[in-house]
Amino acid sequence: MFRGLTITEVVLHHASGVALRHLTPGSQMYELVALVNRTLHFAVPAFVFLSAVVLTRSLLKRFKPGQYFWRRLTRGAWPYLLWSGLYMLWYVWTGQRPASTLTDPDKVTLYLLYGKASYHLYFLLVALQVYVLIPLLLPLARLKPSISLTLVVGAGVQLGAYFLNRSELRLPFPASTALWYLMPVLVGMAVGARLDEFPAWWRRRRAVILTLLVASFAWYLPAAMSFVRGTPVAPLEYNAATWAFTTLMAVTLLGLAQWLQGSRLRLRRGLAVLGTVSLQIYLLHPALLQWLETRWPPGGTALNVVLLCGLYALSALLLPALVGRLMLTGPLNRLSTLLFGR
Repeated sequence: MFRGLTITEVVLHHASGVALRHLTPGSQMYELVALVNRTLHFAVPAFVFLSAVVLTRSLLKRFKPGQYFWRRLTRGAWPYLLWSGLYMLWYVWTGQRPASTLTDPDKVTLYLLYGKASYHLYFLLVALQVYVLIPLLLPLARLKPSISLTLVVGAGVQLGAYFLNRSELRLPFPASTALWYLMPVLVGMAVGARLDEFPAWWRRRRAVILTLLVASFAWYLPAAMSFVRGTPVAPLEYNAATWAFTTLMAVTLLGLAQWLQGSRLRLRRGLAVLGTVSLQIYLLHPALLQWLETRWPPGGTALNVVLLCGLYALSALLLPALVGRLMLTGPLNRLSTLLFGR
């Protein structure tokens, strides 16, 4: 359910980005779509949080290093390398990059080391780093740290990582490293260690969490909108607000997902199905959005642009989901394993 909610957010976020390219900057519709786009900018921290929850929960029950790291290689590293290569070819084939990028060692190194083969692939690189980090956090997870306390400590650790990078590491693309997601990783580890207790914790703390979420959003949004408009933003303020908003949003999404799972809403079945093929949607939808934008460029009134991009989003969500579901069983299952690692 969580994956279904988050992958829907991913596609809507990227489709709204397409709309922004075809709307007039400064217009009322542009500002509205930009607000939606920035509000939906929490997918990677949310997926990182969920990975930490699921892996912590699993490894606390049984941790066999050989089996664990082999699964991470086949289900994480292989799809990352394969799809980095496929998207390198896609960008050349569609004319978005020159063919020389395929034989330029500096470009290939950049694409693979920092997840830059396509704008969305850095998440898979971050996930690989999280796979290594979680086993190192198991001693802490066995202590079952307080979720509330970990939110506070995680914020401090994240700020420490920011200053470490600014003064010492100076990474060229810090958002392509797990260093930039330590807060959702630590909070996810704490939730994973106490997952059975999370529903009760959420009921007790949701008023506080939702209040903090609204406050963090009010802090985050002005800086995020300034970023979209191209006006200067204080890096520390922007990043701190982003970490607070996205981590609290990830926790809230888990509470929402658990509530939906126990509800009778018809929507929950569709979200659950999308969640079973979230990786397939994640990997396929950018190419589909780019093809749709090229084949049927948005134009006309601002409303027409938004409506067409809404159709893009629906297509980019449902078509990869259908492909993914068809490949999960039957004769195409081996092909699915080759392409997606599952």
